[in-house]
Amino acid sequence: MIVTITSLKLKSIWKFFGLAHYALKILRQTKDQKGIIQFKKTGFGMTHYTMSAWESEADMRAFAGTGAHLQAMKDSKKIACEIRVYTFETDKLPNWDEAKNLLLEKGRLTKF
Repeated sequence: MIVTITSLKLKSIWKFFGLAHYALKILRQTKDQKGIIQFKKTGFGMTHYTMSAWESEADMRAFAGTGAHLQAMKDSKKIACEIRVYTFETDKLPNWDEAKNLLLEKGRLTKF
């Protein structure tokens, strides 16, 4: 399976409301998405995380490039000062501690 882990650091705590708005729409998008195995999110305060597991890279890319997720990516610099993303193939979903370490060690960093 293909796993993507993402962290997003908010510009301010007030940007959480914008994040929650996008997160709800993205969660709805995952419900009907082909190839989704699992979607999880966690976070508190200024830093939030998502983890998604996919049957294939094509399924993951189809999700990322359409709908609410695409709009959230386009608007991310309005609410975030930093985003990290790491995508990899695995047989087992990492726990949150492992996922956070993978992001720090191997994730692609984008700063706004």
